[in-house]
Amino acid sequence: MARRRDPLTKDLFSWEPPKVAVGYSDDVVGRGRLENKIARLIAHALRDAREDGLGRDEIAQQISKFLDRKVSVEMLNKWTSEGSEGHRIPLDAFIALVHATGAKDLLGFVPGQFGLTVIENEYADLIEQRLLEEHREEIDARIRALDTRRRAKR
Repeated sequence: MARRRDPLTKDLFSWEPPKVAVGYSDDVVGRGRLENKIARLIAHALRDAREDGLGRDEIAQQISKFLDRKVSVEMLNKWTSEGSEGHRIPLDAFIALVHATGAKDLLGFVPGQFGLTVIENEYADLIEQRLLEEHREEIDARIRALDTRRRAKR
C-alpha cells in the first residue's frame, strides 16, 4: 500500500530562490533590432496586464493621467508593433507604462544593454554586506600570509 504524503510537510526540493533581478528573460526579448526588442517587451507587459484583468483601454487612460496628455489605445498598439516605423515609445511614456501595468520587469531591459542588473531595494544591503564579508576574508587571508612569512623569518 502506497504511503500518503502529509500535506502539511514541506517538500525540501520544491524550494525556489526568490527572483532578485528585475527583467524579462532573453526568450521574451528575442533577437533583432533594438526597436523590435522594445516592441516585444511592451507587448509582453501588456499581455501580462491583460491576464491580470487590466485592459489596454484602462492602461491608456492611466498613462494619459500620469503624463497629463492623451495616449490612445492605438498608440499603445503602435508601440507594440514591430512593423510600425516611427512609433517608438518615449521615455516618459515608458515610465508611465511601468506605473500603469506594474510591469517592473520592463526596467531591467535598458541597464541590461550595458551589462548591469536592476535589483529590488531590499537586496541592496544584503549584497553590500556580502561584498564587505568578502573584503574582510581577503584582508584576513593577507594578514595570515604576512604572519606566516614573518614567523618563517625567525
